[in-house]
Amino acid sequence: MNSLTGGAAENAAMENAAAGHAAAELTAVNAIGPEPYVALKEWAVAVKALAEGKQIMVLRKGGIAEETRDFRLKSTRFFLLPAYEHQRPELLKEAYRDDLKAALDGWTPGSPTVEIAAYAEAADDIEIFDQETVDRLANYHIWTDTFTEERLKWKRKQPLHLLLLRVYRLERPVTLPMRDAYTGCKSWVGLEDIPEGLRGQAVLSDAEFARQAEEIRAAIAR
Repeated sequence: MNSLTGGAAENAAMENAAAGHAAAELTAVNAIGPEPYVALKEWAVAVKALAEGKQIMVLRKGGIAEETRDFRLKSTRFFLLPAYEHQRPELLKEAYRDDLKAALDGWTPGSPTVEIAAYAEAADDIEIFDQETVDRLANYHIWTDTFTEERLKWKRKQPLHLLLLRVYRLERPVTLPMRDAYTGCKSWVGLEDIPEGLRGQAVLSDAEFARQAEEIRAAIAR
């Protein structure tokens, strides 16, 4: 497990992300998959952290309005759709609470549009069943212990999914009409109105992403 803790670990992660981003190459986004394009809904502050290389993981269980009782990886390639409701600053580590304010800047409830600035490729989908394993991830994400405990306990009989994501920032964010189908407590939505020819840049280099992913895998394997 990473020997760094607290602010030291977070600073090291940000420095590594900056180094990895400098070596990233442009990658075509329109190879994401057949239409309709799929998006994973996640807290806007988490999408911001992913797009800035501050973390490469999300923790998921099925939402209240899921079509199935448990979370399923609907696609290995997907856009990241920021969700603004229900974000709670007390569930973020203090160092990232200003990021929540930044993520909310310019957003108003009932906004007729939503901006998508990143997409991801799932490198791994790891099922977690116990609190001890969740605790080993503490240095690798923006959330508090309370948040991760709540996610594990929600739908107790179902596993918590740790997704390791290779994230790409779009060269130009896409603004889409906010459709009713995008709202509600669900994990996946089918996007409409996605323009063709989108391009994005990998947030981390191949080597840096592989290093971080292996470090996380090693942490939870102990």
